[in-house]
Formats: sequence, C-alpha cells, structure tokens
Amino acid sequence: MEKITDKNQNQSSVTVKDDPTPKKSICGVMKDNTVGVIQKMESEVPPIFQGYADLYTRYLHFIQDIFGTCSLAEKQYFDKMDIDQNVLKMYDDYLKSVTTITKSQIDLSTDFVQRYIQFRLSSIDSWDKYTHTCIDMYAKFLAGGTSSRKSKSKGT
Repeated sequence: MEKITDKNQNQSSVTVKDDPTPKKSICGVMKDNTVGVIQKMESEVPPIFQGYADLYTRYLHFIQDIFGTCSLAEKQYFDKMDIDQNVLKMYDDYLKSVTTITKSQIDLSTDFVQRYIQFRLSSIDSWDKYTHTCIDMYAKFLAGGTSSRKSKSKGT
C-alpha cells in the first residue's frame, strides 16, 4: 500500500491507494437503493390493507347497528300508526328489488376489479419479459462491443 500525504496538511488527511473496499458501480448503487425502497413498500402494504379492511368492516357494523337500534325504537312508533299491510308489502317488495340490484352491482364491481387486477398483473408480466429480453440483447451488444474494442486495440 502506498500512502500519499499533502505537505500542507496534517497527518490525518492520508489517502490510501489500493483501497480494500469494493469498487462501486452506478448500476449497483441505483439497484441497491431501489431494492431497499421497494422492500420497505412491500413490508408496509399488508398492514395498510389490513387496517383499511378493519376500518371498513367496523364502519359497516356501525351502520348495521344504527339501523338495528333505530328499528327497535321506531317499531313502537310505527306500530301505533297501524300502516296498511298492502302498503308495507309493496314497500318491502320495492326494497327487495333495490337490494337485489345493489347486490348485483356489488358483484359486477367486484368482478371488474378482479379482472382489472388480473389484467394489470398480466401486463406487468409481459413488460417484465420484454424488459429482460431487451436487457439481455443490450448486455450482448455491450459485451460484443467491448470484445471488438479490445481486439482492435491489440491489433493496432
């Protein structure tokens, strides 16, 4: 190892040639840092989704409880009104049709989201294959260019 010191500076500013640390490349630096960010994101996604699922479930149960509690309180009030049973049957039929339509729309939305996710996953897989093919061709191009430059420099 060869030490180089500047005469105008103290001995603490010694630089060492033949540094034992491995040489860094721009690709390696970018890859390592990108991988670190992606791994952090991957570790945070499941608890975030679980948190939203828990929040949404609690919200739905809250709404259900409100209707249950109000139903008990209002039952006495509406029972005293003695509403015609035919009117109640028509109202029940109407709400059942609205409920059926709403459930159908939920099923359609769920199916759409699942198909959309599958489409996106398939697109990512296709891009991944395409990118790897391009990178392989680029690597072969660079390797071929390097070997032809070396052979040209040996010949001159």
